[in-house]
Amino acid sequence: MSDHQDVVMEKEETENTHTDITRVEGEPTAAFKGASWAAFFVGVTTYVIGLYNATMQLNEKGYYFAVLMFGLYASVSLQKAVRDKEEGVPVTSIYYGISWFALIIAISLMAIGLYNAGSITLSEKGFYGMAFVLSIFAAITIQKNIRDTQKARERE
Repeated sequence: MSDHQDVVMEKEETENTHTDITRVEGEPTAAFKGASWAAFFVGVTTYVIGLYNATMQLNEKGYYFAVLMFGLYASVSLQKAVRDKEEGVPVTSIYYGISWFALIIAISLMAIGLYNAGSITLSEKGFYGMAFVLSIFAAITIQKNIRDTQKARERE
């Protein structure tokens, strides 16, 4: 009976102990960072796999790939410009405006391209649109996480 009690006590001690994860105030959690990166890789990977398997011509595939890359860059650039402006870091109005313009153009190019694509089905159009939006949103979130982590570490 005392052997059984020892086992139970050992188990209880194991359950009550936990490892402390050091996270600075204002830093995103590891789960949020991981979810952001996972969303990014799922969005970009599925988009690229979809393009690879698509029956469209190579120049069309290149167009959609370029629009994705342009959209990712434009979204990160805009997020940085908005954040810099919010934190009092000097941002020229021309750069701020170009960042907005670039993201609007990237989204417009995707929408116009999908609207005019006669060679792909409506479900494929939805697939590319959703993978594009997921990738853009995840890129913005990753940039925000990196910036929040950097700020939190600087305050520490």
